[in-house]
Amino acid sequence: ELALKSLGSEGLFLFSSLDTNNDLHLSPEEFKPIAEKLTGVAPASEFEEEDTPDPDGETLSIVAKFQPLVMETMTKSKDGFLGISHVALSGLRNWTAPAVPISVLSARQFKAFLPPKNKVDLGDPWWIIPSELNIFTGYLSNNRFYPPPPKGKEILIHRLLSMFHPRPFVKTRFAPQGAVACIQAISTFYYTIAFRIHAEFQLNEPPDFPFWFSPGQFTGHIILSKDSSHVREFRLFVPNNRSLNVDMEWLYGASESSSMEVDIGYLPQMELESPGPSIPSVIHDENGNVIDSRDPSGEPIQFVFEEITWQQEIPWEEAAQKLEVAMYPFKKVSYLPFTEAFERAKAEKKLVHSILLWGALDDQKQQVTVCLSVCLTPGSGRTLRETVLESSPILALLNESFISSWSLVKELEELQTNRENEFYSKLADLHLEKYNFPVEMIICLPNGTVLHHINANYFLDITSMKPEDVESSIFSFSTNFEDPSTATYLQFLKEGLQRAKPYLQT
Repeated sequence: ELALKSLGSEGLFLFSSLDTNNDLHLSPEEFKPIAEKLTGVAPASEFEEEDTPDPDGETLSIVAKFQPLVMETMTKSKDGFLGISHVALSGLRNWTAPAVPISVLSARQFKAFLPPKNKVDLGDPWWIIPSELNIFTGYLSNNRFYPPPPKGKEILIHRLLSMFHPRPFVKTRFAPQGAVACIQAISTFYYTIAFRIHAEFQLNEPPDFPFWFSPGQFTGHIILSKDSSHVREFRLFVPNNRSLNVDMEWLYGASESSSMEVDIGYLPQMELESPGPSIPSVIHDENGNVIDSRDPSGEPIQFVFEEITWQQEIPWEEAAQKLEVAMYPFKKVSYLPFTEAFERAKAEKKLVHSILLWGALDDQKQQVTVCLSVCLTPGSGRTLRETVLESSPILALLNESFISSWSLVKELEELQTNRENEFYSKLADLHLEKYNFPVEMIICLPNGTVLHHINANYFLDITSMKPEDVESSIFSFSTNFEDPSTATYLQFLKEGLQRAKPYLQT
């Protein structure tokens, strides 16, 4: 109360965003972002380095490619951003190019991507940056502007993401945090490492309120030598194959409990790529003498690299699936594209378990990701994904009796109006008839007939109530020691199977 009286609400908001340990005292380290902002002077090297760079080692050039968010894809654009202040979106509107278009890094810095000694099998995932959050730990504060100093393997990831924007948060506010990787290919001297990173950016600075920009995921691969002395190839990017791939949240007040706006949109390109392999920073002749990096005509010396012969490898799709399951255990059940799910269900004579969402089910965000938790009360989306969809009884029943799929509302609306395939249009129409914001879980026959459905908000409401307070007889709680939400979702699936019997028997 004294702090509020002394600083005012906005002053206390700024103070709280800097006071990372909540001791009501700003240490020199906590005050550093403001000092740098006021003076315009930043230290040459902000973050600790794991190793002293080898002056004779190879260097790798990285090029950043960025196309800004398509504003018209935001839901709020439909009413002309009515009621949204220009200041709130200023950080987003002004971000039109990468902060650092080209960067040169030491090849050995990329050893952060090398596997630990016990993870040298193809497709066996490991954590580059472990997730420190789960359903029990809650989530990190929204009221922050400046990322904490990265440590260890976070340093490389932070430096790479800083090429896009100066304020990347390597550890996201919501689980699953971190970065996961697996070996995609092995040769005598090289690995191809596939990776997936969950990170987000803070686009605003004081005196504006925070604006969080959370791409669905960063993924990519690196080909590097087993001793990390040479990088043959590197690429990191935000997938753009879905119609929506970024979540945004911005605060409208000077406290953690202030109202928050949420939206989603489409980012055409956010990518880092090496234009070529890493090259020696110093060139020696056969006698060990340093020679000029240019030939007598002034042209740069051209390096010739041996062709890599891979002895073992798995497809990119398989590696990506391994990383996805590591991040999201509920993906132990395959979630097929909408139309493919119905074709498979018909062939295998199973029901379709479909989840229809405003945003994506298997990308990073608050997190049944981009949408489940954004649309629901804080943490409830994570509860649905981290308890129900990944619980053993649910996984077993889904694998045994259902073909699963998730779809964006926007994509089904497009499919609904596409009259080139009347059957697919009808499937979309039947789904959208039952949809209620934000998430609808649906059980249907292979012909699209909806047998059963439940809205995520209603589901979470009834599973948070005492059993005796639930009036509906459709859902019942287990008398065993099962989690109520798991038991109720299990009942939902079994009820769908029961309703399908008359159809499946004919």
